[in-house]
Amino acid sequence: MRSPALYDISPTVDPAAPLFPGDLPYALQWTARIAGGSSVNLSAVQLSPHAGAHADAPLHYADGAASIEAVDLAPYLGPCRVIHAIDCGPLVGVEHLQRAERGLPPRVLVRTCRRAPTVWDPGFTAYAPQALAWLGERGVRLAGIDTPSVDPADSKGLEAHHTLLRLDMRVLENLVLDEVPEGDYELIALPLKLAGACASPVRAVLRAL
Repeated sequence: MRSPALYDISPTVDPAAPLFPGDLPYALQWTARIAGGSSVNLSAVQLSPHAGAHADAPLHYADGAASIEAVDLAPYLGPCRVIHAIDCGPLVGVEHLQRAERGLPPRVLVRTCRRAPTVWDPGFTAYAPQALAWLGERGVRLAGIDTPSVDPADSKGLEAHHTLLRLDMRVLENLVLDEVPEGDYELIALPLKLAGACASPVRAVLRAL
């Protein structure tokens, strides 16, 4: 859904939303209902913080690193470039980013999917660690992607995540960039202040400049 100036790049989080196997799915229950005599409707939710569009904290891939409430908010808000690398294969490489190199802003989101997946597919596209290093060397502080992770589903070493850790970069995953043309935007994707959490859902939007 979008207005002429605003792109909503967050998928709907519902019980059927695709998740890494073992992650806790979204569930909602009502703890009070007006129909039952209460003055308000009141709900409670449970979910993995990696559900939907989300920001990983360094704690997710390094013991003793910052949890999500402690990260600087600045990388999640400001000028951003969307780059298309649709059907690029298993990894986004430097070669998929170079044509959009000129004047890179501090935030880069890469679209790899023709349509955002609605079921779990372990064959999603991830980032090559060298591509993240290339972005970091050019002053990029946040990298995003429209798949569940910057590392392949079967990765054990999490080389892309550890590249982010080494360069003190932030990451957004599970974005929906289906309707977003290549170009420059303002990104707004602030994580919640969840004490001790390894990640946070975000309501990510892009605003036309």
